[in-house]
Amino acid sequence: MKNREKSLIGMFVALLAVPAMLLTCATPPAFATAADEETGTSRTIRTAGATAGKSSNDKAAAGKSGGVSDGAVTPVVDGSDTDGAGTSDGAGNGNDTATVAGPVPNIIITNFSYGDKSVPAGSNFTLSFTFQNMGKVAVDNLVVTVDGGDSLAISGGTNTFYFDALGAGWAMTQSVPMQALPSAASGAQGVSVGFKYEYVDGGARSSNSSDIKISVPVSQPDRFELNDPVLPDGGATVGSETTITMNYVNKGKGDIANVEASIEGEGLQATNAKQYVGNVASGATGSIGFAFTPTQSGDISATLRVTYEDPDGNTQKKEFPVTVTASDAAPMDPDDGGMVVPDDTTQQGVPGWVWAVVAVVVVAGVITTVMLVRRRRRKAKQTDIDEEWDDWTGGAAGAHDAHDAASGKSSTDTADLPVVGTAAATGDAVTAPTATIVGEGRA
Repeated sequence: MKNREKSLIGMFVALLAVPAMLLTCATPPAFATAADEETGTSRTIRTAGATAGKSSNDKAAAGKSGGVSDGAVTPVVDGSDTDGAGTSDGAGNGNDTATVAGPVPNIIITNFSYGDKSVPAGSNFTLSFTFQNMGKVAVDNLVVTVDGGDSLAISGGTNTFYFDALGAGWAMTQSVPMQALPSAASGAQGVSVGFKYEYVDGGARSSNSSDIKISVPVSQPDRFELNDPVLPDGGATVGSETTITMNYVNKGKGDIANVEASIEGEGLQATNAKQYVGNVASGATGSIGFAFTPTQSGDISATLRVTYEDPDGNTQKKEFPVTVTASDAAPMDPDDGGMVVPDDTTQQGVPGWVWAVVAVVVVAGVITTVMLVRRRRRKAKQTDIDEEWDDWTGGAAGAHDAHDAASGKSSTDTADLPVVGTAAATGDAVTAPTATIVGEGRA
């Protein structure tokens, strides 16, 4: 019996608890009542979701009327829940409305284009970009500025653009004529797009700015030039090393990297089939030598190949087909100790025997000149002696005769006079005749 009474009481309590729980669950979650531990009064707090669903009369009654108990606060988000009538009841009771500012609207670039491929240095192009307001409120007094840095410049226009307003979530597209400067380096060049604007949030006007970077690829034209190969004069000789040269110049603004050269062909043996030249700076010149030795006579076909990396980093390859005529070596002379007999047709200059004849003629002329000079000197000397002798003998005889005539004497003297004569036929000595001088007073 007691157990049955306990069961009935439990069922009755359960029946009373179920409606109470249902009433509790049916109460709106936007309102809650809590006891203030210090004052013992209650405080009503309205959440943002409940405020959004209430009319303006309910907002005024809940947020600004003096009927609300002390300490009641109504949070307002983005300024949408306030009409700007004030934040207190004016009686100094501490009834405040706290305004929470919304997020700052941001403008971003969602898309941009500059053409189908990289922009060659020195050429013009059009930069188009689309920007969008990602904020929850509109912006106005929007100023857009484009700056291409040291490599890109505005071509025939301005870099600043003005827009009255841009609504929340709205997008716009702007095109800018630009030019890649001739001195621009190869690779991605930065472009800065700045946004400066104002917006109204919570009844207050604010300003904001942002700077967004985009890049435009610029390429320098490939102006690495290779001249035609220079073949050896007179062809090549089998078994002898010969060289083909090729000059180059880098006329571009950028450097050329990793230059390699090689020679391929049949009937030849390359001294260095593949060689590394290195990097070539802008404006630099040089020469590449392809050394090889022909292994057979006749026409030898070869291919000269040069590979390098242009200023954009792309690998370039240039080939030059050449034909070299190789001849057999000259025959060996066994009497000359294995020396090669030179071909007379290849000799240049005056033959040696001509120089020998010239030397003999010169020597003979010198000797003849010396003999003639000496003969003339000898004849002149002999003539002078004879004249002096005649003068001496004539004077002595005259003086002696005059003396004898004065004294009246005669005398006969002998004097040896030189007689010029020859005895070439007999070889006998010639005896000078004796002259007799007769004078008075002498027997």
